[in-house]
Amino acid sequence: MGAAGRRQPLHRAWFVAAAAFIALLAAAAIRATFGILMEPLMMEFGWSHGSISTAAAINLLVFGLSAPFAATLSERFGLRRVVITALLLIVVAALLITQVTALWQLYIVWGLFAGAATGAVAPVLAAAVVGRWFVARRGVVLGMLTAANSTGQLIFLPAMAAITTHTDWRWVMALVAGAALVALVCVIAGLRDWPSDHGLAPYGGDAESPMPGRRPSALRILGEVGRDRVFLALAGSFFICGATTVGLIAVHLVPAAHDHGIQAGQAASLMAAMGVLDIIGTTGSGMLTDRFPARRLLLIYYAGRGLSLFLLPLALSSKGLVLTAFTIFYGLDWIATVPPTVALVTQRFGRETGLVAYGWIFAAHQIGGAVAAWAAGAVRDQAGTYDGVFYVSGALCVAAAALLAVTSMRPRAELRSPAEPEPA
Repeated sequence: MGAAGRRQPLHRAWFVAAAAFIALLAAAAIRATFGILMEPLMMEFGWSHGSISTAAAINLLVFGLSAPFAATLSERFGLRRVVITALLLIVVAALLITQVTALWQLYIVWGLFAGAATGAVAPVLAAAVVGRWFVARRGVVLGMLTAANSTGQLIFLPAMAAITTHTDWRWVMALVAGAALVALVCVIAGLRDWPSDHGLAPYGGDAESPMPGRRPSALRILGEVGRDRVFLALAGSFFICGATTVGLIAVHLVPAAHDHGIQAGQAASLMAAMGVLDIIGTTGSGMLTDRFPARRLLLIYYAGRGLSLFLLPLALSSKGLVLTAFTIFYGLDWIATVPPTVALVTQRFGRETGLVAYGWIFAAHQIGGAVAAWAAGAVRDQAGTYDGVFYVSGALCVAAAALLAVTSMRPRAELRSPAEPEPA
């Protein structure tokens, strides 16, 4: 058989992406524990919704604030080394959580320690792998890796619910530690820093594709982009995205379902279904981002999410078909906002500045999640229901769509060629 007929070996970039996918999936597992362990912790220690939600808020805040600096750490010490260290820290954090007996311990271990460990992985890994290893298929790969970052929280929930139902809740953390150890083996075997280290070009690129360079500091980039209208619009909309996903649904949907007589196992199964659908939705969003204007996609995603949140109290009360419809739509929409947001920030600021700028936008996402995680728990303690929180969250999503609708998304003048059309 001639050389033309031989099958080309699979590019190493796909093995790197697979290792990153598993690492993101496992790193997200520890964040899934907030929703599923709220009721067991309340029963064992007598803590309130608001008290436990504060730990989730600290975790999301630390996670988010680490995002702008994660790229700098990866540049200085190597992406692979940073991810390996973070996964080891997740194992340690999971084991320490089993020993907590006081709220301040929960805040330190579950909030600060676990937040920093997961924050060292999730904010930068997907963008770094896509930016370094791929020229073709960037939207698709970014969608898949983004889905892993959120889906990991959801697909572990059925097993966690079964554990809390039939045995001590502490075994949930053993599951988290085991997942992190499996991911650690995969990262050691498959994750690499740069294609050039192995004499390769990025997938779909050539030897002239961008190679390692020193990245500007996170604070310097913030000073450059902090007053830019596109940056502020994307950060504001992503604040709302985080508030309505990782802060609200990921932390409080299981307790809200319990309020409506839905058992933890059933609620966890709904969340797991969202996780599977999230992979489809976010990967599909990456493909759509390669084909259609990113801002138009975001308008659809935020407006649709707002409508679904308005209907969530009805879905929880009526269960059945309405709740199934909510689960399908929300799963598809969960983090579908990420690929078009990354595309817009890269289009606005270029790839080098854009990666760090996206880190700050991601920080806004997690800060929104932290605010919602805490506020929803406090409202539930005072009002005895989450319904008002869902209505306000729906209105915020509509506001995010309106904000993006009135913001022009042109690239900066120095990045735009004279013949380049304005993005929609």
